[in-house]
Amino acid sequence: MEPVIRIRNEQTADRARVETLTREAFYNLYVPGCVEHYLVHIMREHADFIPELDFVVERDGEVIGNIMYTRARLVDEAGGEKPVLTFGPVCIAPAYQRQGYGRQLIEHSFARAVELGYDTVVIFGSPANYVGRGFQSCRRFGVRAANGTYPAAMLVKELIPHRLDGRQWTYFESPVMEIDEEAARRYDDALPPMEKKRLPSQEEFYILSHATLA
Repeated sequence: MEPVIRIRNEQTADRARVETLTREAFYNLYVPGCVEHYLVHIMREHADFIPELDFVVERDGEVIGNIMYTRARLVDEAGGEKPVLTFGPVCIAPAYQRQGYGRQLIEHSFARAVELGYDTVVIFGSPANYVGRGFQSCRRFGVRAANGTYPAAMLVKELIPHRLDGRQWTYFESPVMEIDEEAARRYDDALPPMEKKRLPSQEEFYILSHATLA
């Protein structure tokens, strides 16, 4: 029998489950341990958080994944500002990864974002994971980081084509993304222990996160 899949907005009762899922999905992926579950914990109370774009995916009634969005902005060379979105963390329980649930969750959120009046999403992530969802290099859209570089991991998707219109843009993410790593460590230490490990994926992340495009 095919599983019953449902995507809906996160509810207060889901919060502990979502934080646990996020921790399990990201632990040791990018660094020994992780901070993503702490980001989820603090993001919901931030002014840039968008509750309407906070979704969970259920499989036979069990929450197995989550995506959360915050507001961000682009600034053009004349100082004009454009509101955009960024998502993350986005996670699927390890037992259900690579089965299409993340794709369904992302596509569902894109449709809702357009309904809310947004036309552009900027993220930091592995191109291998996101070009299939229509993301392209930030360089193709003239979108640079605040330090003037074009990070290899900074990806852009126009939810509605041609909205970036050839201008040169600088991207500014929400301050909530500037995680206090000591606070994140204390938060993690108060949870049931998980073993911190060094894995090859961490070196891959280091290389990608420090790479820029000419």
